[in-house]
Amino acid sequence: MSNGQWYPPEWPERIRALAAGELAAVSPRRAATVMLLKDTSEGVHVHMLRRRASMAFAGGAYAYPGGGVDERDARPVGWTGPSPAEWAVRLGVEDEASAQSIVCAAVRETYEEAGVLLAGETADTVIGDTTGDDWEADRAALVNRELGFAEFLDRRGLVLRSDLLGAWARWITPEFEPRRFDTWFFVAALPRGQRTRNASTEADRTVWIRPVDAAAGYDKGELLMMPPTIATLRVLVRYGAAADALAAAVGQDLTPVLAQARLEAGEVVLSWPGHDEFTKHIPTAPASPMPPPSPVEPNGSAGSAGAAGDPR
Repeated sequence: MSNGQWYPPEWPERIRALAAGELAAVSPRRAATVMLLKDTSEGVHVHMLRRRASMAFAGGAYAYPGGGVDERDARPVGWTGPSPAEWAVRLGVEDEASAQSIVCAAVRETYEEAGVLLAGETADTVIGDTTGDDWEADRAALVNRELGFAEFLDRRGLVLRSDLLGAWARWITPEFEPRRFDTWFFVAALPRGQRTRNASTEADRTVWIRPVDAAAGYDKGELLMMPPTIATLRVLVRYGAAADALAAAVGQDLTPVLAQARLEAGEVVLSWPGHDEFTKHIPTAPASPMPPPSPVEPNGSAGSAGAAGDPR
């Protein structure tokens, strides 16, 4: 491949099977992923993780912290910033509970996978240090679903700071994928005093990198990424500071991006509306039998899975 676009070899046959009515599309699971930013003397950097090569889905691809919405994300939670009703309008969902679940998932997954918590004791404070054995025990309990996010915040006397998030994009995994996510991408600045760490079992590396450098690595074929990841990076390149990107979030288009496949001149043409650079032309003649779907990874990362159409 000439660039770093993640493209599974089984996709062409799955596309043909879907078009022939031999493959039923599964319903996408809601998910959220967060592009963490920090300012440095060299400009704004974004936090990315690399999925382990052994992962059945998008192994070796770079993505952002994220994952699927947990049913407990809808439980009453200490909250400040824009209300769930306001978020419902911005995210384009039907009710406050859905909006709360998506925002809670974004904050929870960022803490689970990067150790960064967008919460504080009051509406104008942010927790400054999330390191230590007691914090790690709580984080592990969240990952293992032994502890709900609302319970976690309550026991620590914290409120979720929804005002620290900006909604950025929405991508839905293609219908021919066995693992499908409807993923909202958010942007947030790294809180003062906090630091990221590789807390994800699904990643073998994490980096802080300038969006322009990450995009250049993709263009050279050195960094593997899914379409939503590189698409969001290309937009982030425009901003010289985290505050600028956060301010720009209010104007970002959240129309869902869903890959489309069509027959054209003896080929299957796979495209992502509004993103011509990802278009693929696939011969209609099948190359090999369609492989069976791989099992869904537990607590799959939407920064990647949600991104395959992308992102945990």
